[in-house]
Amino acid sequence: MEQYGKILLIAMPAFLLLVLFEKWYGWRKGKDTVRNMDMISSLSSGVTNVTKDVLGISFAIISYDWLLDHLAVTHVKLTWLTYVIAFIALDFAGYVVHLIDHKVNFFWNSHIIHHSSEEFNLACALRQSISVLLRLFVVLLLPAAVLGVPASVIAIVAPLHLFAQFWYHTQHIGKMGFLEKIIVTPSHHRVHHAINKEYIDKNLGQIFIVWDKMFGTFQEELKEVPPVYGITRPVHTWNPIKINFQHLWLLTKDALLTRSFKDKVRIWFMPTGWRPADMEVRYPLYKITDVYNFKKYSTSESKPLLIWSWIQLIVLLLLVSYLFGNIVTIGTPAIFVYGLFIFLYVYAFTELMDGSRYAIFWEVTKSAVAIALIFLMNDWFGADKISSLISYVLIEYFALSVFVAIWLQQKNKAAKEEVVLS
Repeated sequence: MEQYGKILLIAMPAFLLLVLFEKWYGWRKGKDTVRNMDMISSLSSGVTNVTKDVLGISFAIISYDWLLDHLAVTHVKLTWLTYVIAFIALDFAGYVVHLIDHKVNFFWNSHIIHHSSEEFNLACALRQSISVLLRLFVVLLLPAAVLGVPASVIAIVAPLHLFAQFWYHTQHIGKMGFLEKIIVTPSHHRVHHAINKEYIDKNLGQIFIVWDKMFGTFQEELKEVPPVYGITRPVHTWNPIKINFQHLWLLTKDALLTRSFKDKVRIWFMPTGWRPADMEVRYPLYKITDVYNFKKYSTSESKPLLIWSWIQLIVLLLLVSYLFGNIVTIGTPAIFVYGLFIFLYVYAFTELMDGSRYAIFWEVTKSAVAIALIFLMNDWFGADKISSLISYVLIEYFALSVFVAIWLQQKNKAAKEEVVLS
């Protein structure tokens, strides 16, 4: 927990700089693939995911340690080969989990956030799930456990394997020659994120593309079929917490309201996107049928709202950095209170980005909770040890954020009324 938090203190600024560099590079080259609100939504999604991971808010029915203790037939020596074996085992397990996520209705909920952006860029790589509370597929590391690969090796290799999946989320790198035959490249992954019928559910590999070629899920990027990104049932929100549970909510409603008992049970295990026939008729959902002719989700992108959204994001990054750097000092259960506040913070400011009619409620709730926590603890989770001014600055910031939110909502409302009158 503490070690991973410290790794992220280095990784987060690096990822942010790369995301901003891609934005600048695209603008310079006349091919900007990064929309501002979409980028902020993606970055806030990344914050929620790493907060969940650092706090360890998930558990496995069967742990890797248990597999190792009961199934290891040998114990490999700690050499460079041990790490190679662990990396390959993790990559194969990742391919299988990825395949299941794409093919089974229930498991798609844990992956929908990653595909929810209607852009394809480095920022969307950070859209990762917070909805997985129960890890079911540790058993896929069985080959590593049988070979006796130490748990400490898996713990080191797993973050490296995850971070190595960041770079290929870009439209600015073309095909890469012989590497296309071995590893997942930007070209391969553009196919994976596309909703064109030729591309859906293809190129599921995470580092090595060989799994797709072995199991028939490979598709080359075609010049005559430019990829169109997103999901066929668009999420229509910048709020990553809503996106994380949107599909699960749909499945739950369909299961409750369908008249077929059989469908109430099987909906969870059917192919992704399947709905009971009566629900399709009674409660139809919008679905993109022509990928080259639909309107991407967008909201008011007034300069004041954009500037304030960036300020909110920067404060969020500072708050979460303090959490990751002081996990031991803050201690339990305070770190979980802090984590819940981070989720509330993200929910509130992305609701404002959406122009939601409930945005003021969430903003007031967020600020009230923050100020209450400061008064209850007499500072912000021990931050007074750094400076006694921190608590006062935070109180002023959270109070200000309510007034700014109200002003922005009124400004947005007036702009909409002006459009209607014109």
